[in-house]
Amino acid sequence: MPHPIMFDEADPLLARVRSLALAFPGAAEKISHGRPFFHTKTAFAVYGGSAKPGGTPYPRSVIVKPEPEERLALLEEPYTYLPAYLGPAGWVGYDLDRDDVDWDEIGELLDMSFRVTAPATLVRELDASAP
Repeated sequence: MPHPIMFDEADPLLARVRSLALAFPGAAEKISHGRPFFHTKTAFAVYGGSAKPGGTPYPRSVIVKPEPEERLALLEEPYTYLPAYLGPAGWVGYDLDRDDVDWDEIGELLDMSFRVTAPATLVRELDASAP
């Protein structure tokens, strides 16, 4: 039985995340578990999730896999959360449903997650395209 869709296709925050995520070399989007997953060989970002413990929903958030040394510092921020299911594997959720989102930071988090998860050939391609 497929998962129900848990996002609004017309959500402007999703559109912004989508434009940032799909700009990476080899990046694509698929719907998995009812949510948009951005991936190359494996996922590097998910739009929407819930916190663990308690299951608090964060439907307008982005979940990324930061470098291990950055993870604990990110989790100390008031707008981040430990995502259910992915949190134990090193992922961090970032709540976007607020007025003061720093989109440069979101771009940096997506870049870090891409570098942590993407094949080395795509990371080299990203580096080669940098100004």
